[in-house]
Amino acid sequence: MTLSADLYFSFRSPYSFLSVGRYRALAEEYDVDIALRLVYPLAIRQPDFFERNHPNWMAYTIRDMMRVAQYHSIAFGPPRPDPIVQDPNTRAISAEQPYIRRVTRMGQAAARHGKGLVFAHEAGKLIWGGQENWHEGDHLADALSAAGLDAAEVVAEVEAQGEELDAEIAANQDALEAAGHWGVPTLVFEGEPFFGQDRIEMAQWRMEQKGLAPRDGVR
Repeated sequence: MTLSADLYFSFRSPYSFLSVGRYRALAEEYDVDIALRLVYPLAIRQPDFFERNHPNWMAYTIRDMMRVAQYHSIAFGPPRPDPIVQDPNTRAISAEQPYIRRVTRMGQAAARHGKGLVFAHEAGKLIWGGQENWHEGDHLADALSAAGLDAAEVVAEVEAQGEELDAEIAANQDALEAAGHWGVPTLVFEGEPFFGQDRIEMAQWRMEQKGLAPRDGVR
């Protein structure tokens, strides 16, 4: 029996990236379909979030995400550029956000075609894996192709249907909150939310209770 789950994800969230490859591996090894549900990051939904945080928040988060990447042997580094346009001194968020809107809409379009999880991992490796100017040239198109999508078709879809894609992304956020959480990464399985990159093993444990089994031909 194929199980199903939803993974709520943001391209600006380092912890989303640190989880997505592991969830991809889980879905490839086990008989579970994990649908990617894109949301815009807190910087878009709550622009004053970073200004309100404790001064230690940023330093600790950087230390922790680097530690998590090392622990799981995940290539990781600061995005170049940051998907969010933000003043580095005041932490103020710009009203114009071309990078995060384009890649998030692209991810939602990929999710429409059943390839969201793979695209999020491939694009995440560009953003958080050290690829300079990941937003330019063919980088994202190559990530679409690596996910098994027609890159030109998806890009055209993003350019023509931005408002429709944004409506779907907003609906994803509403669904996440209805499921009992608000942040990412959150996996929701049978109505139960598992928040954070450190809940993957627990989510798998719960799935195993519901009959999770290896895919045919996979040991």
